[in-house]
Amino acid sequence: MKIGPIDSSRIEAMAAQMKAAAARPASALQAVAPSSSVSRPSEGVKVSFSSSLKAMLEQVNTQQLNADKLSQRFALGDDSVNLSDVMIERQKASLSLQATVQVRNKLVSAYHDIMNMPV
Repeated sequence: MKIGPIDSSRIEAMAAQMKAAAARPASALQAVAPSSSVSRPSEGVKVSFSSSLKAMLEQVNTQQLNADKLSQRFALGDDSVNLSDVMIERQKASLSLQATVQVRNKLVSAYHDIMNMPV
């Protein structure tokens, strides 16, 4: 299998998205915001890759936990919870988990590309 050159613009775009996710306040982790309202870190702020990754994983975990709580409330007969709300929250949690898996796959692929580079 021949591996082509690494597209640095895609890596930079992914890094920018991760920095933006890490810069969001903790209260924004519970709501999925449109991409136009995502706050951008200022020029002088340095965000580490590990903190960005941790923030994204915490956001996915929070969405999963919220969907579980809503499902449980519905199953216990809470009249304030609609089935449509449960299904929407479940779908949001599922999509965020799928996106996280895809990011992980891209990171593993980039790692393999780097490791296979001739020195």
